[in-house]
Amino acid sequence: MTTRIATVLILASTMLLAACSGGDRFSWDSSSSNSPPSSAAPAAGAAPAAPPTSLAGRWTLSATGASSCAVTFGANANATEGTIAPAGGCPFNFYTSRKWTYTEAGLTIRDHNAQTLAQLAPAGPSRFEGKTGAGQDIALSR
Repeated sequence: MTTRIATVLILASTMLLAACSGGDRFSWDSSSSNSPPSSAAPAAGAAPAAPPTSLAGRWTLSATGASSCAVTFGANANATEGTIAPAGGCPFNFYTSRKWTYTEAGLTIRDHNAQTLAQLAPAGPSRFEGKTGAGQDIALSR
């Protein structure tokens, strides 16, 4: 009798722990596939999308009524994120640029603290236009 109670307690505990997993890890339909669902969930926000042109390489960052500078985007061809190495003389606070990401929302440039510096949209084959967080117009071109 004690063995039966212990077995029931173990099974109940196992089912409770499985229910607490927080995902569909234990609920895939084995008739449609021999493997469980992928654990890679889409990121919150806009989904990654391939940029209209490879962003890797040297670009010119310019602002209306301000100086321009060269920025080098580091990435593999058709990447959706990478690094930025700004040259001297960048307008506003773009000298702090360190990362870029490209999603359906467009190109986002972030600083060394992961704060958004600007959001840009494609404006031609080798040009992006947008605004800084403070509303200044900027452009990125080759």
